[in-house]
Amino acid sequence: MKFTIDRFEEDFAIVELENKDTIEIPRIIIPEEAKEGDIISITIEKDETDKRKERIQGKFDRLFCGE
Repeated sequence: MKFTIDRFEEDFAIVELENKDTIEIPRIIIPEEAKEGDIISITIEKDETDKRKERIQGKFDRLFCGE
């Protein structure tokens, strides 16, 4: 998903989505160097998600299943 930073208002970035809707995003999660007009993208890191799930499952198994 990509969006364009329209402007900043106090602690929020007002961004325009690809469908032209606008939403507020907490400024703290936007890169510090970002400025009005910049295009930001959000991606799902499938490999990282899978690794984290495997790690958590391993901890669960050791804790509750004695493996």
